[in-house]
Amino acid sequence: MINDTARVWVYQSNRVFNDGEMVVLAGFLKNFTQNWVAHNQALKAGFEIKYNRFIILIVDEEQALASGCSIDKSVHLMQEIERKFGIDLFDRFNIAWKVKDEIKSAPREEFEQQIKLGNINRETLVFNNLVSNYHQLKTNWEIPFKDSWHSKIFRLESVF
Repeated sequence: MINDTARVWVYQSNRVFNDGEMVVLAGFLKNFTQNWVAHNQALKAGFEIKYNRFIILIVDEEQALASGCSIDKSVHLMQEIERKFGIDLFDRFNIAWKVKDEIKSAPREEFEQQIKLGNINRETLVFNNLVSNYHQLKTNWEIPFKDSWHSKIFRLESVF
């Protein structure tokens, strides 16, 4: 059981991982989280891969706090994963949203175009990858556009 206060970092891939990549990726992440330390103290860490696209690192800091150095190690892991799979995990303006059960993603300009075309509206589920703890991940990660940071940056076209 993951503590609601556990810290999370969400990394969104610019594409979906195939089944073979998922096996390799899970192995990388399992090895990393089982051996992740901060100041020579083991971190109570785990990971989740959602929708074959989102990598979520989780640290329950009740046992030990993630330090700057340990967080740097996780960033280096993500950079290694980027190189291994030929993906981008650090583009915060590669925006993802849900259409029925399918996850779509696009660069900022294309996302804006989808809004103009009416394919994204106030109720469209978007992904708030800025969540910082497990409770937020469960309650504020997949949320309607109207309730997200997206609504503060992207203007929905008015329908007259």
